[in-house]
Amino acid sequence: MSVFQYDYLIVGAGLFGSVFAHEAVKAGKRVLVIDKRAHTGGNIHCENIAGINVHKYGAHIFHTSDRAVWDYVNQFVSFNRYVNSPIANYQGKLFNLPFNMNTFYQLWGVKTPAEAKAKIAEQRQDYRHLEPQNLEEQALYLGGRDLYETLIKGYTEKQWGRPATQIPAFIIKRLPFRFTFDNNYFDDLYQGIPIGGYNALTDALLEGIEVRTDINYFEHKAKLDKQARQVLYTGKIDEFFDCQLGKLEYRSLHFESEVLEQENYQGNAVVNYTDKAVPYTRILEHKHFEFGTQPHTVVTREYPHEYSKDNEPYYPMNDSHNNALIARYKALANTAPYKDKYIFGGRLADYKYYDMDDTVAASLQLVKTQLG
Repeated sequence: MSVFQYDYLIVGAGLFGSVFAHEAVKAGKRVLVIDKRAHTGGNIHCENIAGINVHKYGAHIFHTSDRAVWDYVNQFVSFNRYVNSPIANYQGKLFNLPFNMNTFYQLWGVKTPAEAKAKIAEQRQDYRHLEPQNLEEQALYLGGRDLYETLIKGYTEKQWGRPATQIPAFIIKRLPFRFTFDNNYFDDLYQGIPIGGYNALTDALLEGIEVRTDINYFEHKAKLDKQARQVLYTGKIDEFFDCQLGKLEYRSLHFESEVLEQENYQGNAVVNYTDKAVPYTRILEHKHFEFGTQPHTVVTREYPHEYSKDNEPYYPMNDSHNNALIARYKALANTAPYKDKYIFGGRLADYKYYDMDDTVAASLQLVKTQLG
């Protein structure tokens, strides 16, 4: 008879942990899920404010071209027809994103693909001999000065908290130019928001599973570990190892939300502010994610800043230093006594920026590895 109360202790009730928990229980495993936050769902958690599902940790739009992932999540929720078509505001002027014929018309007045291509070639002319060493040079090399100054420079410098000349060139590997009047940000086949919000998805995944929130794993680690045969850890991998090899670097965000007694504030779910003089990177108007008809609205301003222990890690700084460090942590995780007891997975444990479909796919792959 097993000496363990659970087959798996899952540290983190986000999407990765929730998918694994669901599949493990379906396979007959005994599972306990814990989370340090007061809620499940991780960063896709929604908070209902005045009858509107507010994306508490920033905008999340589910999109994928992976039919298996799309079919998987549709077992639990239905998705609406939301299409992500953000707007950029630069010094009061509005531009469509991603870069498409609407953007080029708004920027230069060009009306045909041939005119747009000629204008971009003209803009790139002065930079065609560059061997880009940083993000600024990469953006100028790919798109020229107008696009860079208007829609890239200020937003990116706010996002990463440093001048574009100090940001690695690989952050912008390419600039996706569309020579059609198509404002759909994603190219994926499937896209939408769960009807009823993301909580409906994680609640369905965790239905019938023992979940404890407001539990700090590290404060109770010895006791919790003894209860489970294996531990799936989805938190920061450097924190698990008490940062003994060094701290991984992140960028963080904070959000300021308010209820406005008006029906419609900006007419779009996402408006990016690309002027560096504006301190926030974007404003979200949450009702538009679900085509809300409430007589009021909720907006959120998103401010990027440096990560500290008092806020959430959102974006990994995947430069050469941090990539070398995460490789060392992964090697450590694969040594005794860790490799038989602990499993590491999810965006924080892998130190990667995952879209939601990537998260689901990675969790399902772990299910295959662990459960066959």
